[in-house]
Amino acid sequence: MSIKFHFSFRTLHYWAGIFLALALFPLFKSLRLPLRFDWMALVSVYWLVLATQSIFAAILFFLLAGHSRTILSSFVERLKRQKLRICMWLLFFISLWYVSSLFKGVVLTIDVVALLELYGQLKPQERRKIAGSVLLPALYLFAGFLIVFAYNDAILSFRFYGLADPLFDSMDKWLLHGSSVSNLSKIALQHLPISFFYFLEFIYFAMFSQLGAGIILLGWFYGKRRGLQFVGTLLIAYYVALVIFYFWPSQGPPYLLLGHFSGFPRTLKAFSIQQALLQKSQLLWTHQPAGKISTDYFIAFPCMHIAQPLILLWFLRPWRRLIAVLAAYDVLLVVAIILLQWHYVVDVLAGILLAALAVCLTDFREFSRFARRSRALTHPKIAIPS
Repeated sequence: MSIKFHFSFRTLHYWAGIFLALALFPLFKSLRLPLRFDWMALVSVYWLVLATQSIFAAILFFLLAGHSRTILSSFVERLKRQKLRICMWLLFFISLWYVSSLFKGVVLTIDVVALLELYGQLKPQERRKIAGSVLLPALYLFAGFLIVFAYNDAILSFRFYGLADPLFDSMDKWLLHGSSVSNLSKIALQHLPISFFYFLEFIYFAMFSQLGAGIILLGWFYGKRRGLQFVGTLLIAYYVALVIFYFWPSQGPPYLLLGHFSGFPRTLKAFSIQQALLQKSQLLWTHQPAGKISTDYFIAFPCMHIAQPLILLWFLRPWRRLIAVLAAYDVLLVVAIILLQWHYVVDVLAGILLAALAVCLTDFREFSRFARRSRALTHPKIAIPS
């Protein structure tokens, strides 16, 4: 009996993930690095914090898409008939607000109410189908992130972490006519209130819950296969980014600017995270104990923080109203990336190209059809009279 292996670009992310996972153990052994993961941090961040935020974001996306009028009206009618339930939810919210914060209380209350309502309206078979369509892609993304985090550490153990930073900085100065990301950030810090930068941090970190919301909506409305394709597109972009990082490792603007941390507001999360990443990069390069593999991500070029939401835009493109909102968000996201000094401008441009490449690899037929339709709209055929 012979076993046939089927390969196509649509399944490339599976084969790439299997190869990288199998190569991980001998690679770490040859580099004499401990292959130990910080499961507590990884599980708490991915499965607790990010899952909670993703459910909330999925609810917002669903409302923004305009498909929720019937569901909301039936929910309101039930509350009118069962007023005791309103008191129960209000008590639940106040308790969460008291033990945590107003924002967490709102998010968790809405999440719990939505999940219980969904559970009550669906049949057991539908519950299992939706749960599988969402959880399997989420597990696949988690496994892929483990691979990416591990290879981050491995690459920095034998490739200098700031090797390509001078190159990208000089490219930025050419693009910005002598200026730089650091200069733009300094000007913004001088003329804008610190509250604006807190807002930019919210925009920056909210990107991750977008991805989780994408997995939920795609799995729920289009099935497990589409959800896995979305995750596979994200992962193939990450795998390509790892290859690029091997040849051109860089850490972004904080690496080259000596006075970066003295002039950067210490109350911003970006300050502590960027400082910690640079310190761990130094430890890995000098082969000192750097702790367990956690949510470490050192790749500046290309910028995955813009590549991922662009990939999400592609997969949610039938939801036009939602796409318009997310596109506006992505404009703000670019501003946050630059002014918080996470990336060079060339990193962002490379991230846009990487998103297009990843979509082309995993969804080539739809991508080529989209390209042909776009070309037809921008260059319509004009009939020439005889």
